[in-house]
Amino acid sequence: MVPFVIDNLRLRELASVVQANKPYFDEFVGVLRQQGYRDIFDFVSEPDETKARAVLTLLLTRQFAAPLFDGILRPYDSPTANWYFLAWLFRDAPAQRLGPMVAEQQGGSPLEKRVSLLNHIRQFVRPLFPERESWAWAALSEVMLARLEGSRRALKGTLFEALVRRLLKEVVSDAGLSLEIGDGEVRIHDETYDVQVMGREGNLLIPVKTRETMGGGHALLFTRDIDKSIRVAVENGYRCLPVVIAESWGGDLGSLASKEFVYIQANPNQVAVLEPRLREELRKFVPLLRSLA
Repeated sequence: MVPFVIDNLRLRELASVVQANKPYFDEFVGVLRQQGYRDIFDFVSEPDETKARAVLTLLLTRQFAAPLFDGILRPYDSPTANWYFLAWLFRDAPAQRLGPMVAEQQGGSPLEKRVSLLNHIRQFVRPLFPERESWAWAALSEVMLARLEGSRRALKGTLFEALVRRLLKEVVSDAGLSLEIGDGEVRIHDETYDVQVMGREGNLLIPVKTRETMGGGHALLFTRDIDKSIRVAVENGYRCLPVVIAESWGGDLGSLASKEFVYIQANPNQVAVLEPRLREELRKFVPLLRSLA
């Protein structure tokens, strides 16, 4: 049995990203001081709505020298960085919750609408966190870590999809097979398949599933999700090859609707370790790939 990775690798990676975002925070505070505020608490407490809107406009449009990074340490572009940071500052979700609201706000331009929305959120949140310490780096870094965890999970999934696609292209090329590997996802009804392999004799759909946590009801849901992916693909005339990367998965491999699957028992945070193992596992399915060519 593969030993579990006891250390929380995800937390370590996220903490590193948060620390890398500290220079952006420091520069942000520096801009506020240039506007006459001692710190973020003073700005959030600004009673003059006109002045607050002017400062929000400045913060949204400024080109900061320090970058703001996403969950896998990629820098956001400047407008996105400023919008995301201000939303996080006000304990909100810029894309999932605030994004759809922007169009309905007062203002003649997208910038004015964002300023209007952020100012409303500022006024709402301020009484909820009356202590100055709630607006200091120690508190805000915890908020940032929580927000980045969600983005990191989605981005890590995309990273594995790209890895499977790249390794499949290597395997197909090495085997001299006349197959095409699609560049994007395929959706069938409400199921999404991360990689598609297309040949004269048929198509293969590959859902990529990763799981970090252990036990509980989520393991059962994870297994059901894999089974559903297989069933929907087969019912619509496709072959299906799930790629499952999970350190601890309580599912019964023999119960899956397909006998063709890749299962690597490993922590999905260990990308460098996983790549050679995944390559070898995919090579085992050259006969399946050849049947599609």
